[in-house]
Amino acid sequence: MLLPHPESDLSLNLMVLGGDIIDLMHERKEFIFVDEIMDRFLKKDYKRSPDIFFDALTFLYILGLIDYTGHKVKLVKHGYSQQALL
Repeated sequence: MLLPHPESDLSLNLMVLGGDIIDLMHERKEFIFVDEIMDRFLKKDYKRSPDIFFDALTFLYILGLIDYTGHKVKLVKHGYSQQALL
């Protein structure tokens, strides 16, 4: 399990940043240029950098949540749905 350091800034946590990238990509169904997503990602917080963006993008790719072609990426839609607990 990935556990953040207790004294770390959670706004710069890899999992939180990956979620922000997913939110930015969620509204589009087709491939999007990486530069377009990075510009929107960097504008959300002044503490973010391109290095952090590419680390989060790599994290999402390793998890199988994004696909890439050339300089474009797309959110991979899985057919999973949350099951009721009752």
